[in-house]
Amino acid sequence: MPDYSDDHLKTILRRTKSVGVVGVSMNPVRPSYYVARYLSLKGYTVIPVNPGHAGKQLFGQTVRASLSEISEPVDMVDIFRRSEAVPPIVDEALEVFPDLRTVWMQIGVEHAEASEVAQARGVDVIMNRCPKIEYQRLFGELRMGGFATGVISSKL
Repeated sequence: MPDYSDDHLKTILRRTKSVGVVGVSMNPVRPSYYVARYLSLKGYTVIPVNPGHAGKQLFGQTVRASLSEISEPVDMVDIFRRSEAVPPIVDEALEVFPDLRTVWMQIGVEHAEASEVAQARGVDVIMNRCPKIEYQRLFGELRMGGFATGVISSKL
C-alpha cells in the first residue's frame, strides 16, 4: 500500500472544493452516507452518484446516475465501490472532468492499474484511505483514544 505524506493529504483536502461521491447510500448508517455528509458539513460541494437513487435529493444536491450527468466541475472523485469496479469509474472521471485533481478510493478499495492511468494524466490518486478520517486526523478533530467526532464505524 502506498504511503501518503500528511503534507500531501493536507494539500489535497485543502485544494478540493467539489467532490463526486460514487456509490453514495441514502442510508445514514452507511459509511458512504456519513462520509459524504461530513464532507458537505466541512464546506465541500458533495455531488452524490448512485444510479439506484438518481433524481433523489441528498445534502442539497440531486443524486446523479453517473459521473457523466454532472455538469459542474469536480475536483475529486471519491469511490465507494468494490476494487474491481474502479477502472470504468476512473475512465469516466478522466473523460468528463478535464480539470480533475484527485481520485480517492475508500478504505478497502485499491486498483493499481486504474491508479496508473489516472496518474499518467496528472491526477493524484489516494487508495485505501477515507477523506473523513484523514480530515479529522490532520486538522485536529480526533479526540484522545482514537475516537473521532461524529459517527464512526468499524468499517472505516
